[in-house]
Amino acid sequence: MNDNAKKIVSRMYNYDSFSQWLGIEILEQRPGYCKTSLVIREEMTNGFKIAHGGISYSLADSALAFASNAHGEQQVSLETSISHTKPCQIGDRITATAKEINQTKKTAIYEVLITNQHEELVAHFKGIMYNTQRSWDLENE
Repeated sequence: MNDNAKKIVSRMYNYDSFSQWLGIEILEQRPGYCKTSLVIREEMTNGFKIAHGGISYSLADSALAFASNAHGEQQVSLETSISHTKPCQIGDRITATAKEINQTKKTAIYEVLITNQHEELVAHFKGIMYNTQRSWDLENE
């Protein structure tokens, strides 16, 4: 199944212009798990010259999507939330690690921890996913 997980995540990323624009790198993926990373650029900062909260949110949201869809069925978010614990600066590399906490036939709960290059927690993200029960069609690329 891990080969299919990589195919699904690769396909998703190839069509995900926003994740590409952010410069998200996919470091690891398997069903129910994904690790992504990006480097904070100047255009990602807010009026305080720290990373806009939407950057860590977007990184976590992408990791969540990749982790949940890697099971082989198309999943979409029902609810997400984030708590920021430390500011991110230009040049910081932040990494989001999405892990499945619980899965039922229709929903799944994920925790995503976002850390900086010093392994310090910069944000904590939670996502609830809805399983559409539509399989990914890997035959028709």
